[in-house]
Amino acid sequence: MRTTITLDDRLLERLKKHAAESGTSVSGLIGRAVRLLLQAPASQRRGRFDLVTFGDGGQFTPLNIDKTAALLEADDLERFARQR
Repeated sequence: MRTTITLDDRLLERLKKHAAESGTSVSGLIGRAVRLLLQAPASQRRGRFDLVTFGDGGQFTPLNIDKTAALLEADDLERFARQR
């Protein structure tokens, strides 16, 4: 099947160079890359990462981290209280 894709100019130049060096076409390289991507386990395709934490668990701060204004206010209070 024929399709159209848009690539960054620098990426396309790198693909062309790699294709020429390996004796294949840009289409062949793209097809191979997509097949490899689809063969990989789903967990690898999502860019999964593990968040490393320390301590006994539970809430790490008494502040409501969903409220930006409260965080900024607490930061200002802490910072400027030290300057007195």
